[in-house]
Amino acid sequence: MSLDWIYYAISWILLAWHSAWDAIGIPDGAVLGTNWAWILAIVFLVVTVRVILFPVFVKQIKSQRAMQALQPQVKALQEKHKGDRETLQKEMMELYRKEKANPLMGCLPMFLQIPVFLGLFHVLRRLNPDPAKNNKDIYGWTVDQFNSASDATLFTAPIASKFGSTAAELAQLGANGTVVKIMAGVLVLVMMGTTYLTSRQMILKTGWAEDPQQRMIQRLMLYGIPLSLLVSGAIFPIGVIIYWVTNNLFTLGQQQWVLRKFPPPVTATSAKPGTSARNGAQPAKTSGLFGRSKPTPAPPPAAPKIAGPKPGAKPVNPKKGRPAKRQG
Repeated sequence: MSLDWIYYAISWILLAWHSAWDAIGIPDGAVLGTNWAWILAIVFLVVTVRVILFPVFVKQIKSQRAMQALQPQVKALQEKHKGDRETLQKEMMELYRKEKANPLMGCLPMFLQIPVFLGLFHVLRRLNPDPAKNNKDIYGWTVDQFNSASDATLFTAPIASKFGSTAAELAQLGANGTVVKIMAGVLVLVMMGTTYLTSRQMILKTGWAEDPQQRMIQRLMLYGIPLSLLVSGAIFPIGVIIYWVTNNLFTLGQQQWVLRKFPPPVTATSAKPGTSARNGAQPAKTSGLFGRSKPTPAPPPAAPKIAGPKPGAKPVNPKKGRPAKRQG
């Protein structure tokens, strides 16, 4: 299957944003060793993609809330079918089907961004100022646009270079190998850190899933993906890492806003142990687009009971101690 349509789409968005920044006066030449018009074009490629995928993000939040609401039933099934993994999986899939919950919906936005990531990776990899390379007529780029992007740098490190660039590739880009390695190395560490934080932020707010399959996905998102970037980051062009870091920062801000404005509903699995019993609060009811929680106020305290006399105690004379009646 040809992916040219993705490459054309990514190129068109990049060129459109670059033209927009150039039109409002962002210099195309290097300032502080950086071609800001191209850096901002990559940043706003992220903004464009995230705006397009916002409806999918809403579905992701709804699915996460649905999965969280099902945790007590999932836990009951685990207790009922302990030791029978096959039956447990069948019962859980039936539960998800009945309640219209999709365990994989939480990963959908990330999967949908993979073509964008691959498209940007492919386009930046083809940037090469060497006139012997016949790449300048690809995906709608003019010669001037191609040369401008090929020369674009971030603090003198070309956006088409990478940590693992060979000496020949660095020579073609006119890049300093030490500067490229330092710049790419720092960006890879930032990419790993922000990738970890995006997963940690969501797990801290919603808690670990009771479903073993869901918990495995959470652990993969939290630890596996950031660690894999330590190796794979060496082959990513600097421009692609800028895209990834910007996307992570966008995700952190978006999740923080959603989780603060529409907090997850309080359930038996998410509340702290003993909180409901101690405070007498009822489980939160949810409503609205994101399931905004509306806690039910605790009932008023009961009136104190008056203790009766202890068994065997001498009865108290209520008239004792009163002044005697005056005789007329």
